[in-house]
Amino acid sequence: MKMIWFRVRAVIAGRTGDAGMSTSEYAMGTIAACAFAAVLYKVVTSDVVSTALQSTIGKALDVPF
Repeated sequence: MKMIWFRVRAVIAGRTGDAGMSTSEYAMGTIAACAFAAVLYKVVTSDVVSTALQSTIGKALDVPF
C-alpha cells in the first residue's frame, strides 16, 4: 500500500522514473548559464549602470550618523 501511495504522489507531482538530467541537458544548462553571465557582465560594466552603482554606493557611504 505504501508503494502505491508514493507512485500516486509522483504522478500528481509530475515526476516519472527519470531521476535527473542527461549529459546533453547539463551541456545546454551550462551554455545558457555562461550566456546569461556574459550578458550580465556586459550590463553591469556598461557606463550607465557603472555610474548608477557608483552614485548609489557613494550616497550610501556619505550618510551622516
